Amino acid sequence: MPRANGVAVQTNFSSDQLNQPTISISNDILRKCVHCGFCTATCPTYVLLGDELDSPRGRIYMIKDMLENAKPASSLVVKHIDRCLSCLSCSTTCPSGVDYMHLIDHAREYIEQTYSRNVGDRFLRNLLAWVLPKPTLFRWALLGAKLAEPFKVLMPGRLKGIITMVPKKIPSQSSYDLPQVFRAVGKKRMRVALMTGCAQKALRPSINEATVRLLTRHGCEVVVAANASCCGALVHHLGMKATALDSARKNVAAWMEEVEGGGLDAIVINTSGCGTTLKDYGFMLRDDVDWAEKAKRVASLCRDVSEIMLLLGLDYIKVQHGISVVYQSACSMQHGQKLHQEPKNLLKNAGFDVFEPLESHLCCGSAGTYNLLQPEIAERLKNRKVKNLEDQNAEIIATGNIGCLMQISGATHLPVLHTVELLDWATGGPVPDDIKHLIKHP
Repeated sequence: MPRANGVAVQTNFSSDQLNQPTISISNDILRKCVHCGFCTATCPTYVLLGDELDSPRGRIYMIKDMLENAKPASSLVVKHIDRCLSCLSCSTTCPSGVDYMHLIDHAREYIEQTYSRNVGDRFLRNLLAWVLPKPTLFRWALLGAKLAEPFKVLMPGRLKGIITMVPKKIPSQSSYDLPQVFRAVGKKRMRVALMTGCAQKALRPSINEATVRLLTRHGCEVVVAANASCCGALVHHLGMKATALDSARKNVAAWMEEVEGGGLDAIVINTSGCGTTLKDYGFMLRDDVDWAEKAKRVASLCRDVSEIMLLLGLDYIKVQHGISVVYQSACSMQHGQKLHQEPKNLLKNAGFDVFEPLESHLCCGSAGTYNLLQPEIAERLKNRKVKNLEDQNAEIIATGNIGCLMQISGATHLPVLHTVELLDWATGGPVPDDIKHLIKHP
């Protein structure tokens, strides 16, 4: 394995290969890498395992060799690509601007096309791809897993881990998630669509409810568009390109109908993992002549809820000072969308005392389906993250991604809330159930 030497990677793709748009893009990405190794210091899997093949630099060389030689993915390559969290911490660190996100996405698609996984692996990946993006089916699956909990000791490895992650209470469906329009309170300042997500609707519907209240209270008319569904991120990161693009087209169609009808100032996202994918729709559908321009238009409208609330400015603040919050910045927020200060600034503006944990750049181990597919590594990352969060001696943990919220809440005594739930409460909404014990006079 080549070591850091400051010389850019040299590629040897044939002219026929470079005529393929995806190969051409990956070639350009590969040639930006200079083997400097800065990425190794911030890569969670390399920090944990110390294996060069589990670093971005090591994976880049494996991907280069695999694509250049147009050979099927080997079990070794699959092992180390599967271990990548797609946290994109390496992209934040990289001084050369290597677009690791699109390179690793290409590698996963290539693996899906050329590698035959064992029966158990195929079953689990297909099960997750089928169930998680469908809130009603996912809710039934959670109920089924709850019933199976007494028998989890009899179940094989990763299925046992899935049962362990089922929340103590499975919430019912929220009426807020149904297609409708929520009118602005007072003067209308913006008209926005809310991306309601998929797994979040089954796991924590209170997040969408808080988001609607917060936005309407600050002058937004909020549209929940009919036919908008899962963003496609879950299957996209499993290498299932066609399924991911189908989801993207469905959402683009749903939101373009609103753009061309009543108009939209923004598409608001309160799950940062979805936000990273939605903002990339223009790239994902770049080769589809029927959808490319529409996808770019939709992507340009996508904003995390923290971006919108900073634009609007918080009003009606009622929270007493002195409530301490440690903020967990999701990888998809800080590395994927390059938003790090925005949520923290909002929490400070709302009157909370805000802290940041050590190693805030490292992933918590959730990473979409990663904690279900790579439970051992995910468990180590979770425990490391929780220790760093609890060491801040705050009363509440806040984050902007449902995956982080579920991952961390299962390992800490502290309440874990979405940032928007705290902002909603701070500006006139109800006290979140998880922190009622902290508030003397709700």
